Amino acid sequence: MRNSPLFNLGLYGATVLFWGTTWIAMKYQVGPVAPELSVAYRFTLATAVVFLWARLARQRFGFGLRVHLLLAAMGLCMFSFNFYFFYRAAASVTSGLLAVVFSMTVVLNIINGRLLLGRRAAPRTLVAAALGVAGIVVLFWPEVSRFDLADDGSLGLLLALTGTLCFSLGNIASARAQMLGLPVLSCNAWGMAYGALAMYAVALVGGAPFVLDSATSYLIGLLYLTLCGSVLAFGAYLTLLGRIGADRAAYATVLFPLVALAISTVVEDYVWTPAALAGVALVLAGNLLVLLRPRGASPQVAAE
Repeated sequence: MRNSPLFNLGLYGATVLFWGTTWIAMKYQVGPVAPELSVAYRFTLATAVVFLWARLARQRFGFGLRVHLLLAAMGLCMFSFNFYFFYRAAASVTSGLLAVVFSMTVVLNIINGRLLLGRRAAPRTLVAAALGVAGIVVLFWPEVSRFDLADDGSLGLLLALTGTLCFSLGNIASARAQMLGLPVLSCNAWGMAYGALAMYAVALVGGAPFVLDSATSYLIGLLYLTLCGSVLAFGAYLTLLGRIGADRAAYATVLFPLVALAISTVVEDYVWTPAALAGVALVLAGNLLVLLRPRGASPQVAAE
């Protein structure tokens, strides 16, 4: 059963479902709790769960200073500041559009892999990047045409793009850790711990009040993001990655924006204009061009 294609399909479906629905849950985190604290709470809980998971899996936890510096970089990029920027963007950008911007991670991973890991990008990657950027411009043309940091939509777009870049850099750090043969679960546990600590530090420096929203929507969203978005989704994705490879598993990053936009259409009354349809099509086309690489090409860093 565990070796059957149906099991792989279940893992793939779980990844798309969880990551496709976390964006609307993130929307309900916007409120009286500072974004950095919402992120800190989320990864404090996730750290405890993943540490326990890694312990049950008998993965080692002891690493040297250089490895901890790498894991800290991974945590700062993948488990803290990327979400901090997205939480702030969620105040002015619909959850579905945030997911579309985030899907640019696939292209950014390949570009950053070339710059930071020395992995050569094929010419088709440059074309894919151009398609992705064009799609974002078309999708957000009202904000792009009158770009002004004082405008909520423009600022939201900039924050979302910054968060996507951070996540991509976190992917590169994670790829580097896997190249060193380090265990995935314990690395994620340490990375989440460093990410949570970083967000608590930001809250302290910024003077954010340490409060917890008692609203049911906030608490349910926090638990969903912790268990489904941070623990189960990463667990399903990384298991799938180990079974079928990073290139095939990365298709999840192309499909979950469609789930997020479908939810946004119902919950947030997102309107599908011709420009929006064209923009989404361009972004997805760019991602597919990256993922549907010719046989024999070396695997790229997947969005983790």
